[in-house]
Amino acid sequence: MNSLILTTRLGALAGLCLGLSACKSGEEEASGSPGGYPAAQVAEALYTVLKSERKVYASKVVNRLVKEEKVIKAHEEWKENKALLLPAQFFREGAEEVDDAEKPFQFSYSLQSPWPLNYENAKKQTPSVKEGLAAVTDPESEYYGKKWTGEEMLGGTSYFVGIYPDRAVAAACWDCHNDHENRKDSYPEFKKNDVMGGIVIRIPKS
Repeated sequence: MNSLILTTRLGALAGLCLGLSACKSGEEEASGSPGGYPAAQVAEALYTVLKSERKVYASKVVNRLVKEEKVIKAHEEWKENKALLLPAQFFREGAEEVDDAEKPFQFSYSLQSPWPLNYENAKKQTPSVKEGLAAVTDPESEYYGKKWTGEEMLGGTSYFVGIYPDRAVAAACWDCHNDHENRKDSYPEFKKNDVMGGIVIRIPKS
């Protein structure tokens, strides 16, 4: 089931990007943006797909089968335990599939948080990502629960960076974070609709 869902997700993302790159006029194609479409708008479209699929998997797959019907477990060691992937793991698996795929143009996405349960993830956050995450997760920020955009240079390539809020949409999300053994005392205790982190999308600028 997991591989089928991941394949469907990859196809949807690739189709979206192909559609966007094909629908613009010659004037817009000359703008130098990926596929002739502004990177910010492509990122917005990708975020719409990613947010929707993340919500569906967390609420209608994991939450329903684990929390409500109690027919299977979700576990970090999902292969060994014959369990479902946790929502964050499912998201990462999809991101890795996209990284390995042939695409109309290069882009990447990841799930990041100022309160990581996997401490290694925090070490990989660039200054721009840290700034954006702080903006979309801070209730005192004008960007809270909205979006933050910027640019950064990685490996000699300039990237558009869009960071969008990742909200707690199901008990399977916030219960896992609130009860996790790696949770630090300084981490907030999440509840429904809280911003738990951000979806980070990078698109190279031509």
